[in-house]
Amino acid sequence: MITYADTGFLCSLYSHDALSQKASAAMTRIEGQPAFLWIHQLEFRNALRLRVFRKEITPAQRDASLNLLLADLAAGVLVHADVPHNSLMVEAERLSASHSDRLGTRSLDILHVAAALVLGVKEFHTFDKRQAKLAKAAGLKVKGL
Repeated sequence: MITYADTGFLCSLYSHDALSQKASAAMTRIEGQPAFLWIHQLEFRNALRLRVFRKEITPAQRDASLNLLLADLAAGVLVHADVPHNSLMVEAERLSASHSDRLGTRSLDILHVAAALVLGVKEFHTFDKRQAKLAKAAGLKVKGL
């Protein structure tokens, strides 16, 4: 069974921050494997680089976090998933048109929720309150908050 964790959740899981313990505890309760998409790859790597820029972590810590994530991908803890681009964009536009005026959702939040819907997952793991509101509005069961 595949579930969905947004990149913020994965960053807390693989790179120490204020929510790392919460992310680790949540991972022990997740049923199935979190999907890992192209959006996670870009956003995760960039988030680590930004943390180096902000002097929150060292380059060695960045590399260690990335290696932990890659090891879990290789071990099947996370699972590579592909979402058809056309389906993703149609769902993202639908979510934006239905909810952005009211919820103030950002494009990346919309893409994550749209990807989860296209994958057909039931659970969405996030610490982002605005993204959680969108996921709930879209009918997903939100975990992590």
